[in-house]
Amino acid sequence: MVGVKQKEVRIGMIGYQFMGKMHSHAYRDLPFFFDTEARPVLQAVAGRNEAAVKQAAEKMGWASYETDWRRLIERDDIDVIDIVTPNHTHADMAIAAAEAGKHIIIEKPLALTVEQAERMAEAVKRNNVVHMICHNYRFAPAVQYAKKLIQDGVLGRLYHFRGNYLQDFIIDPAFPLVWRLKKEVSGSGALGDIAAHSIDLARFLVGDIHEVVGTMETFIKKRPIGEMVGGLSAKVDSDQMGEVTVDDAVAFLARFENGTVATFEATRFAAGNRNKNTFEINGEKGSIRWDMENMNNLEVYLTEDAPGLQGFRLINCTEDIHPYAGAYWPPGHIIGYEHTFIHLIYEFMKGVTSGESPRPNFEDGVKNQKILAAVETSAQTKQWVTIDY
Repeated sequence: MVGVKQKEVRIGMIGYQFMGKMHSHAYRDLPFFFDTEARPVLQAVAGRNEAAVKQAAEKMGWASYETDWRRLIERDDIDVIDIVTPNHTHADMAIAAAEAGKHIIIEKPLALTVEQAERMAEAVKRNNVVHMICHNYRFAPAVQYAKKLIQDGVLGRLYHFRGNYLQDFIIDPAFPLVWRLKKEVSGSGALGDIAAHSIDLARFLVGDIHEVVGTMETFIKKRPIGEMVGGLSAKVDSDQMGEVTVDDAVAFLARFENGTVATFEATRFAAGNRNKNTFEINGEKGSIRWDMENMNNLEVYLTEDAPGLQGFRLINCTEDIHPYAGAYWPPGHIIGYEHTFIHLIYEFMKGVTSGESPRPNFEDGVKNQKILAAVETSAQTKQWVTIDY
């Protein structure tokens, strides 16, 4: 901010692979596009492999590194702990960070279980630290604009939400047994990994979900032992086979508290779909739909249009009037996936300045975790399950 001294917020990040790279980029680019009272400083990154974390620190611009996440949390020169590690580590790290008085930003899902998520939420509340969970898709300008249209009553009463998240990166039976396919590490498969995003979008756009009924399926039961090597790529480490203990696909119905009904589908077995995260919402006055693979565009249909002119219109959400878009380029000069994280970090930095936790935060994470658990229970019992908030 020109003429205004910015407060430095010193970041300590635990983890450095796919999401670590994305978060690092967002911290570095935030001051280029947005004026904030707080400026993130890449103070230190932590990882168990010293050679790898040192290389990551140098490449991504971190001032130092640690090989023990506990040491990172203990440091006096760290204000924020950013957790981008596998799901089974989230609870211990977040609770320790909260007890140390650090603000926390964490990748989704919040935890392995509802019980863990609730303990994490209690810890941040008890220690009065700012907290946020990284459901980045909320922060696409087109999604934010969809929210505005709904709030402004453009669609009227809402009838349907339809959310799909389709990927295909594990469809090859030779894809190895990585942490994402182990229940003790990830909590669930497609359910927690990608359906969690659809659930958060649904809650953001429509409201809280009241009840669910669903089914889950694991298509390939055993895979060769291996590990992730960045992004969604992996390598085989052994000739031995291991058991897949999470779902490959999930589908469920839902009813919202406001009466809207919904269908959700998430799979990592939809050949040809690299990252097809979509939603469609139908209301009494029209419909909107969005596809992450064309994230700048929002499709809008309004029943009040004259006969002969009715149809979905394509809105390229890159005008100054669209949320966040005015910080970038002239209209039509599109932005990408990484910018959703810049917007999320922008909101987090504002929260650190104000002392208020931006949405989605750990409270949202707990609600999302309860929905994930309810879907899993429903798949086991083959019955509707009411969400107990």
